[in-house]
Amino acid sequence: MRILMLSWEYPPRIVGGISRVVHDLAQKLGEKGNEVHIVTCLEHNTPEEEKDKHVYVHRVRSYEIAANNFIGWVMHLNFALLQRCIRLINTEGPFDIIHAHDWIVAYASIVLKKSFSAPLVATIHATEWGRNWGIHNEEQKYISSVEWWLTYEAWKVIVNSEYMNNEVKQVFQLPSDKIKVIPNGVDLKKFDSYAYNEEFRRNFALDSEKIIFFVGRLVNEKGAHILLEAMPKIIANFNNTKLVIAGKGPQLEYLKEKALISGISHKVFFTGYISDDNLSKLYKCIDVSVTPSLYEPFGIVALEGMVANVPVVVSDTGGIREIVEHGVDGMKAYAGNSNSLADSILEILCSPKKAQEMKENALEKVKRIYNWDVISDIVLKAYEDIIGESLMQKW
Repeated sequence: MRILMLSWEYPPRIVGGISRVVHDLAQKLGEKGNEVHIVTCLEHNTPEEEKDKHVYVHRVRSYEIAANNFIGWVMHLNFALLQRCIRLINTEGPFDIIHAHDWIVAYASIVLKKSFSAPLVATIHATEWGRNWGIHNEEQKYISSVEWWLTYEAWKVIVNSEYMNNEVKQVFQLPSDKIKVIPNGVDLKKFDSYAYNEEFRRNFALDSEKIIFFVGRLVNEKGAHILLEAMPKIIANFNNTKLVIAGKGPQLEYLKEKALISGISHKVFFTGYISDDNLSKLYKCIDVSVTPSLYEPFGIVALEGMVANVPVVVSDTGGIREIVEHGVDGMKAYAGNSNSLADSILEILCSPKKAQEMKENALEKVKRIYNWDVISDIVLKAYEDIIGESLMQKW
């Protein structure tokens, strides 16, 4: 099968969770004998064309025109994506299916569908409505309308959780039979070449300190500020702790100031941007992985903690609540509630035997359910069904 994927992020360009999902899915589909091409954004110091293991990657430059705003930049990007895809189809032949990842690539994907009579599948990783708890201004209204347009034009819409299934039904009024729930996965071998490194760990905490770890974009919806608010109670009950916050984003300075005002800055370490290699090293040195999100369509960070064999604490919200069974393979806390979050973290820190059982159960669950080998077969079956249906229709 010849598969064309469009995504505005693909490693080493990592803006959010889409990058890793697209990479891992594409690689597994390619490994299974499919010809997979990804057309994506050019990242600094990356080749425009490369064969990345099992996947052909084509990176494009947004037109060198000064965009007035983000929407303008997205339009410029889509012109470049469309130009590259047309050249690819004209030189190497048609694709069996087009897979668009989120609204940013909607324009190019829909034009390609209509121009080359190729069935289009769209994955909606999150919605503008969900990210902002509603639509509050004209830009958000425009983005939400493009998301609707993409779901309308797609043969099928893939979402990663039952939570997102309900959200796209509510926001876009989609019929149930147009939606396919397929969870994201995680690379089960991601941490195989990494081990506990005492010297590396000392860059972040004292030997006597337990590391509470957060990684993600530093934006309100990811809830790092709730974790900071939980720290005084954690420290009062378990003093030998250090909170390590990895990532960058518009809330970085606000979070640093919040830690300072709270009198806990000596107990918080901000790494800023962290490379994938150092992130993997760090995962093998931490004691608790925390995902305190206020809005989380899925929660791949929780899966990474589970496959790294680290106890996890997550918010009882969104798609992430579907991953963790409270007290069995992780702990849940009420979303936005720092007191509940502190209690869940303390349960792990103060109960090492229970923490050990939970992380063992979590690893077994990931291998059984969130395995890309299993998930890629489900995606392939969906592709085959869509292609078969499209052959029976008039374009």
